[in-house]
Amino acid sequence: MTLYYQLYRSGTLGITLIDSLNELIQAGHITPQLAMQVLRQYDKSISEVLSSKVKAKVTMKGDLGIYRLCDDVWTLVVKNSSFKCHHETITITDKVKTVTCSNRRAGE
Repeated sequence: MTLYYQLYRSGTLGITLIDSLNELIQAGHITPQLAMQVLRQYDKSISEVLSSKVKAKVTMKGDLGIYRLCDDVWTLVVKNSSFKCHHETITITDKVKTVTCSNRRAGE
């Protein structure tokens, strides 16, 4: 079985999916095993779509406050940052936390 990163589960779409699955489990409409299978498919699908369909590049500049590398996943906290995408620059004076991973599947 191939593993995929689960970091998209903490986004709005992932949280809503988890809440809906929990409601279905509580109502007895699905089993917890089926809910886990749905979440694994979500992890796979969102990872594949983002890696194949999104072509935008973003350049980030700022003061690196905290950085961490664990299991091939980088976590960065950047202060006074600016992001440039398609010739548009967005400046953020507070801190920004980014989580990045390679386009390989988890565990590869």
